[in-house]
Amino acid sequence: ELVQMTPFAKRKPHQLSGGQRQRVALARSLIKRPKVLLLDEPLGALDKKLREQTQLELLNIQSKVGITFVIVTHDQEEAMTLADRISVMDRGRIQQLGTPAEIYEFPKNRFVANFIGSVNLFEATLAVDEPDRAELDSIDFGQRIHVGHGVTGTIGMEFSVAVRPEKIRMSRKPLPDLPNQTQGVIKQIVYLGDISTYFIETASGKQVRVTQPNLDRWAEGEFTWEDRVYIGWAADGGVVLAQ
Repeated sequence: ELVQMTPFAKRKPHQLSGGQRQRVALARSLIKRPKVLLLDEPLGALDKKLREQTQLELLNIQSKVGITFVIVTHDQEEAMTLADRISVMDRGRIQQLGTPAEIYEFPKNRFVANFIGSVNLFEATLAVDEPDRAELDSIDFGQRIHVGHGVTGTIGMEFSVAVRPEKIRMSRKPLPDLPNQTQGVIKQIVYLGDISTYFIETASGKQVRVTQPNLDRWAEGEFTWEDRVYIGWAADGGVVLAQ
């Protein structure tokens, strides 16, 4: 039996808040004891804080009643929070199926890498391919990219190297312990409280997104617009994508 709950299905009296209406709709669905519960954008009408609270409630309910939830959502954060397994779809086709960590850390293609979270994609061609390492020439990055494993492909084959913003380190000085590094100029800073995102333009004109945690109260003051900085990542910090 498959029971569907939609955000606006059978609303209760108008004095109920959006969150209360969602809870009532969920309770009505659970009374029937379905084996599978389909939630179609269940939290779309809620504000951010209430959405986060309701996400935790859904997790608690699911663990207590043992019903399989199938959740349809365009909210990436919601999917990562609620799901044991995620199916990323494009035009009706499944692009990747896996755990949140697998989807985020090891995307299978450019679409998945772009769709889930933020990512930097560097176009490159394979130059060296050995069992335990590979090197790719990249005009985007302006340097040869080093990878800590072999790549299935032929020399000269085109790839994309996907690097998450939080995997990239930034410093005013060279980063000798990182095999992949280049210089750039900070063109924009977005302060988000717990983190700051820096948009750094390299010599090739490529804009690289770097995310840094604000560990100190005034951490965002360490770097500012037009600062020249070094950026880099470890050999296992990127994912090589053929598609």
